[in-house]
Amino acid sequence: MRIDKLLAHSGFGSRKEVKELIKKGIVIVNGEKIKKDKIHVDPMRDEIWVDDQQIIYEEHVYYMLNKPAGYVSATEDKLYPTVVELIDDYYRDDLFPVGRLDVDTEGLLIMTNDGVLAHQLLSPKKHCPKVYYAKIKGVVNENDIQKFLKGIVINDDYQCQSAHLKIISTTSTESEIEVEIYEGKFHQVKKMFLAVGKEVTYLKRIRMKDLELDNSLELGAYRRLTDEELDRLKDESVLQ
Repeated sequence: MRIDKLLAHSGFGSRKEVKELIKKGIVIVNGEKIKKDKIHVDPMRDEIWVDDQQIIYEEHVYYMLNKPAGYVSATEDKLYPTVVELIDDYYRDDLFPVGRLDVDTEGLLIMTNDGVLAHQLLSPKKHCPKVYYAKIKGVVNENDIQKFLKGIVINDDYQCQSAHLKIISTTSTESEIEVEIYEGKFHQVKKMFLAVGKEVTYLKRIRMKDLELDNSLELGAYRRLTDEELDRLKDESVLQ
């Protein structure tokens, strides 16, 4: 990898800013000052310092984000700000969200640059469970639970996989529920409830596989995944 690209990926500024650092002679590779930004280094083997800070390169990074409404789950968009913009301590250009949450949906979103893990979590063949908390306009009842178990038909012809619907509370006009699904169709949870004559008024993802949203994270906040959390995400034995 070129040294200027490595330093830019490690948070030392733009390529132009990194070139200025190199020209100042404060970038040290294996004990020697370098003056050229085009040299190639092995970030896993070479010892690289900028001033008194050693560069520890990470091939993959993993974040848990509590997505707020108003942000689109994409790397770029012409209408809305993107979830990538919320990760302000990350300077690489390969970060992306694992799957999508609707622009008005909140909650757990994994952000990474690991395409293998993303495929493992998103592939329909893997049956990765996703759990949502929702407020529903209308009274959700046992009949709805059985319909979800059987498989709701959306988009006129697509039958969703069996879903587990749990009623948390109900009033005469509104219900609070949790629902576990194994797919990620566009507006799927909203369409499933529309199919039984009810409307989702608030939606929040609270779990993906067995990774639960950290309730200490404010909306828009994020943190690195712990090693234990990452190991569980990568453990395919947890999947169906």
